[in-house]
Amino acid sequence: MSGPNLLIRDDTRLAFYDTGSGLPVLFQHGLGGDVAQVAQAFPDVSDLRRVTLECRGHGASSLANDQPCSIALFAGDALAVADRCGIDRLVVGGISMGAAIALHLAHFHKDRVAALVLVRPAWTFDASPDNMAPIRTIAELILSHPLDHARDLFAASEAAAQLQENAPDNFASLLGYFDRANAKAFAAVLSDIAKDGPGVSQSAAAALDIPTLVIGNRQDAIHPLASAETLAATIPGATFTEVAAKAADKARHFAETRTAIAQFLASPTLRSQFPS
Repeated sequence: MSGPNLLIRDDTRLAFYDTGSGLPVLFQHGLGGDVAQVAQAFPDVSDLRRVTLECRGHGASSLANDQPCSIALFAGDALAVADRCGIDRLVVGGISMGAAIALHLAHFHKDRVAALVLVRPAWTFDASPDNMAPIRTIAELILSHPLDHARDLFAASEAAAQLQENAPDNFASLLGYFDRANAKAFAAVLSDIAKDGPGVSQSAAAALDIPTLVIGNRQDAIHPLASAETLAATIPGATFTEVAAKAADKARHFAETRTAIAQFLASPTLRSQFPS
């Protein structure tokens, strides 16, 4: 993959990728992820144009300047990238935080969004959900202690023990926050986002009138299967797909995720909204 394109927005350097041609899909990574995470989950199909912004503090994008991060801020950045790419109407989707960004865009920018793909959503309708508590804890520890001590404190906690036993993939991912080169600075992003939400009520989600795919998996404490099921049950006509647990079989998880997304995006009904 070639290097990123750059967009400057309120003095923040935003890195984004615009690859392929065909059906335009804005597809976003999760908290702490980057374009490489997206590439694992998104289908490699010749007639799809994927646009991915690396959110502030992620990948090659700089940290936000003196303002708190939020789902709404990241969504605004993503829409600015779509504008820069000359894309008016598009499919929006993402993984975890990326799914929250997509849901925000689907509600607040209905005229731009043709369809929705929510992969392993960590939020439903409320800010600061209980499943994000470990991330809030990690942020507080990193901001309050030397990094090595913060990691030891988390690793010795009851929450970490439960994750190790029940959701080992989550545990490994969370430990990665301590290993980031910008861990101290990034802790503020973790705190801001883990306390936030999509800003979309259940009634607003129930009013969405676009094709929607929701993908969930088991053995995932940060992205509960129940969250995916709730969103799928709330959004009218949504398609729900359960894929193999990432914790149990990572290769199968990504293969099934890519297949589900590819089949959804190949829908003639969806394609008819984008005449060639």
